[in-house]
Amino acid sequence: METRDRILEAALMSFGGRGYDAVSLDSIARDSGIRKQTVLYYFGSKDALMAAVIDQTVADLTAALLESVEAAPAATGGAEGPSDVWAGVEAVVRAVFRFAVRRPEMLGLLREVTRLGPPWMDRVRAGFEPLVERARAFLEAGMESGAIRRCDARLLLVSTYSTVMGVATEVEVLRAVGVEPTLRDTVIRRRELLRFLRSALVG
Repeated sequence: METRDRILEAALMSFGGRGYDAVSLDSIARDSGIRKQTVLYYFGSKDALMAAVIDQTVADLTAALLESVEAAPAATGGAEGPSDVWAGVEAVVRAVFRFAVRRPEMLGLLREVTRLGPPWMDRVRAGFEPLVERARAFLEAGMESGAIRRCDARLLLVSTYSTVMGVATEVEVLRAVGVEPTLRDTVIRRRELLRFLRSALVG
């Protein structure tokens, strides 16, 4: 792994796990196995490092979600019925839950950014905007075709985001007290979210 990538990975683990305020460049340097001066050479400041970590996390999550959507039957648009729309929604939910289990620090970072607010939240919002617009357009196209019931697409997306963040927080809390979440726990939470979304979209 390149030095820059090692720094980003260590910073992601720290910011997502302990929070921005509790982390120093010295600790990130130690975790990366390099000197603090090397961290500053690549990023210049703690704020610059945080910005880079946010950008990388948003890019990784966006790529994974788009890959999941494109693999679903309704990927190219023009959903023909509820089953097509639902396939796309379910693919995204499954991808997000995989991240919650395999890379909880990424969702932990997003939760921390939400706590910090601007300017970091603005940066995340801008990074995710193309993905959010694509999701909104997908849902609204399904509504126009009659494949799914009408609802406020953005509100539904916000509710879904909040639920996933809650699941990510639960995973971290359990791990903090020495309890490793089981696959069954994750499946139950995912099923609950899918049930809520299916009720909202197709009844």
